[in-house]
Amino acid sequence: MTTRRKFLKLSALSASLFAFNKTKATETISNLNSKQIKPVVLSTWKHGVQANEGAWKVLSAGGSALDAVEKGVMVTEDDFTNLSVGLGGLPDRDGFVTLDASIMDEKGRCAGVAFLQRIKHPVCVARMIMEKTQHVLMVGSGAQKFALDNGFKLEPKTLSPEAEKQYKEWLKKSEYKPMINIENHDTIGMIAIDANGNLSGSCTTSGLAYKMHGRVGDSPIIGAGMYVDNEVGAACATGVGETVLRICGSYLVVEFMRQGLSPNEACKKAVERLVAKNPNYKDVQVGFLALNKRGEHGAFALQKGFNYALYSNEINNKLFDSKSFLS
Repeated sequence: MTTRRKFLKLSALSASLFAFNKTKATETISNLNSKQIKPVVLSTWKHGVQANEGAWKVLSAGGSALDAVEKGVMVTEDDFTNLSVGLGGLPDRDGFVTLDASIMDEKGRCAGVAFLQRIKHPVCVARMIMEKTQHVLMVGSGAQKFALDNGFKLEPKTLSPEAEKQYKEWLKKSEYKPMINIENHDTIGMIAIDANGNLSGSCTTSGLAYKMHGRVGDSPIIGAGMYVDNEVGAACATGVGETVLRICGSYLVVEFMRQGLSPNEACKKAVERLVAKNPNYKDVQVGFLALNKRGEHGAFALQKGFNYALYSNEINNKLFDSKSFLS
């Protein structure tokens, strides 16, 4: 028969062994995470390849994820042949190019700018709002004035040659019918983790082509077009913004990762939620990208045809096709 004294000794020994094993397990997980954290940058669509190059210059030099996601999407904003991002983008139905963007860092600081006209880099305006003000979202003429007061230049009103050509053709029928996977109404979303394990994200777009004047999509809205939680991961969205807004898509992806899902499973789960909430889901496209604290990534889309670019120490800036809900 086990005496009370023996029982107490065994209990104490078991407790010490449990504490030791728990400590070792924690150390093992910590070591595993430190080994797996590494610079990674992900961005939406094929124009993400060029954007990743800009971001990787920052990350490979030991720079911050925040600087990387800003510099990366600036490359796309600078590309006037791109018809979905920046001032070269297709206009709204009244002929105006209006820009939306957002940015978020590892500290939870964030800001968005919406319905901004004639300013070349809306993502930079968003970052300046984040760093210089107490606000999270500025729009329209007020956002433009803020940009001009802080050194940005007012660009010409004219459309890019290709945008003007396509707009004139559209005016013949004036039909508003966004086409699935046509990048003339898509964003660039970018998420990254740097060598220190810190996450950041950005998103920038000229919005849906031929939208109603004043329309704003998901891209400048924190938690919809992009979201970052440095304890968990980051996510961004692309496609028809109204659909993403209705489920707070990027925030939802991050919350699924918080529950233990992999980045790929989290993106898939968010698409399934979107389908459940949207009876017209077959008429739109939405894609999600996710990156967790360990540097693991994932993607999932509603329709076939969504692709994304990945740059890391192991993968030299390649374009990948995402899996989709609809085959």
